Amino acid sequence: MHKHTLKISGMHCASCALRIEDSLKKVPGVENASVNYALEEAQVDYAESDKSALKKAVQEEGYRVIEEEHAHHEHLADAKKALLKAGIASVLALPVFVIAMFMLDIPFGREIEAVLTTIVVLGPGIEFHKVAWQQLKRGRANMDTLISMGTLVATAFSFWSMSQGRMVYFETAAVITALILVGRYFEALSKGRAGAAIQKLLQIGAKTAHLMVESGETREVEVTALKAGDLVLVKPGEKIPLDGVIKEGETRVDESMLTGESIPVQKTVGSEVFGATVNQGGALTVQITATSSDSVLAQIVRLVKEAQAEKSPTQKLADRISGVFVPVVIMISVLTFGIWFAISGDLETALIPAVAVLVIACPCALGLATPTAILVGTGRAATSGIFIKSGEAFEQGKHIDTIMLDKTGTVTKGAPSVTDLLPVSGIAEDRLLGLAASIEAKSEHPLGAAIVASAKERGLKLEDATGVKAETAQGVIGVVAKKEVRIGKASFVGANAGKEVEALEKQAKTVVFVSEGSTYLGAIAIADPLKEGAKEAIDRLKRQGITPVMLTGDNERTARAIAEQIGIEEVHAEILPEDKLRLVKKAQKAGRRVAFAGDGINDAPALTQADLGIAMGTGTDVAIESGQIVIVGGEATKIPEALLISKKTFGTIKQNDSICKLP
Repeated sequence: MHKHTLKISGMHCASCALRIEDSLKKVPGVENASVNYALEEAQVDYAESDKSALKKAVQEEGYRVIEEEHAHHEHLADAKKALLKAGIASVLALPVFVIAMFMLDIPFGREIEAVLTTIVVLGPGIEFHKVAWQQLKRGRANMDTLISMGTLVATAFSFWSMSQGRMVYFETAAVITALILVGRYFEALSKGRAGAAIQKLLQIGAKTAHLMVESGETREVEVTALKAGDLVLVKPGEKIPLDGVIKEGETRVDESMLTGESIPVQKTVGSEVFGATVNQGGALTVQITATSSDSVLAQIVRLVKEAQAEKSPTQKLADRISGVFVPVVIMISVLTFGIWFAISGDLETALIPAVAVLVIACPCALGLATPTAILVGTGRAATSGIFIKSGEAFEQGKHIDTIMLDKTGTVTKGAPSVTDLLPVSGIAEDRLLGLAASIEAKSEHPLGAAIVASAKERGLKLEDATGVKAETAQGVIGVVAKKEVRIGKASFVGANAGKEVEALEKQAKTVVFVSEGSTYLGAIAIADPLKEGAKEAIDRLKRQGITPVMLTGDNERTARAIAEQIGIEEVHAEILPEDKLRLVKKAQKAGRRVAFAGDGINDAPALTQADLGIAMGTGTDVAIESGQIVIVGGEATKIPEALLISKKTFGTIKQNDSICKLP
């Protein structure tokens, strides 16, 4: 059994996807087929390796199969065509709308309406009629059928009414055509957005590597050419090309793209390293253990794809409804015409309610009432720095009962900083910090950067340090003003940790000690601090009836300490990207409606799988692409506000209220 992926162009609604799915399932040898409308993609389990029969089934339904490498260009071309059609239709429909709505008595007013409407309906709107005809030939119907029937009947009936000197309905056909074409332009813009997260993930990895050959020299090769067992040289500052094991060298590696944690990890001979992570220390010789298709990054890509392709129970229900909706509407319209004609015996009396059924059923409310509410909701959100990317986010936001939050970058700031200075009696804080920063300015230790940054914030002048070197797993040593300065573990500097230091360590803070010569000067506490308003955000979520859960790749002690400070009871620590995805799925299977808030590459699968993905705008592009809501400034307090706006806006849509009454 072969798994095939088909990129499909031309779908405009869930019923389109359902039709294609049914056709693919009828192809001999197909065990299963799933068509995702949002991704414009079909996943097919097929006995044959050749996809020609599958392509033919799609094409016979009136849709195009495109090559995956051309998909991006196809999306751009479709968006340009959609913009042109929407622009022409809107410009021509506007005078028709104005004349009809304001009942302007101008010379040849009806004739102007008739001409402009005909151009709109049969020009830019011709795509609806083409698809409707293709469906009719196969004995089927979809949303395009409703749009085609509604606009054509309204136009034809208006011409007849005009000849009889009666009321015309040209504006109905023109405005509906224009509005739906505008909607399709925005749809075309958004197409491919789901795949954009995957494309950004693929771009994260290294493109080339320094392959070590038998002569001992290196040769630059494409990463895709590497195989298990190859030795590669990774220079300081470079990305590690693929997963492997260190054979020579010692360094610190920034693994934040996998773990979300900002502090680099110490690596020595025998340590595992992962593709796309960054070597922040010395040169390494790495033996490759996984090819590009089996690396951890590739696994994350697969997880995101699977999460995007997986249909929720709600979506499956919507698909089933859309499959029978159009035929039912047509039957109701015909029945309405028959009943009214039988009662009145008058063609116009019977035709008007029949056309009304078609016009109301075709996306009129979707094109007017719903976008109006969404426009107000998104505008209200934007003023608060919340970017809501889709109407679906409003619907999902209303039902959320659980929110899973990544710790680093969502609850905390995502970068280590100095939180406490503990100088011994007689030593000024500036003296302690300035001396430590003078040494750390010439070291490569990640915590040292936090000390230097803190000193600069205070405007301290750093002294010249010489002979600075790192002692593995101990600290840093150097000379300032002819005196030896040590920074690191208590045993390294000859200090005794007091109760005050123990209290800081229980708060998940890293404490480094400083000595000058034989004199102990004090301690400096460093941590990834909570974001401002984090506790307030958790309190507001709880008041909304939403249970907060914290997920992190950090250690259990740190995670518990942070969770306790902000009032989160359920914590999952030391987990990988696939664990976050698994926990989201587990909660969904238990009947919970889950929102996930995160900012890292490692959060992308969970953001995609969750009922509602909330990306922090200060995070990675991949996370932002994967989320349905983006918190532009990354403020934690915006998370409950975004959910509240979603609930209020969706309530407005359901009530069909023209005014969005938001707080």
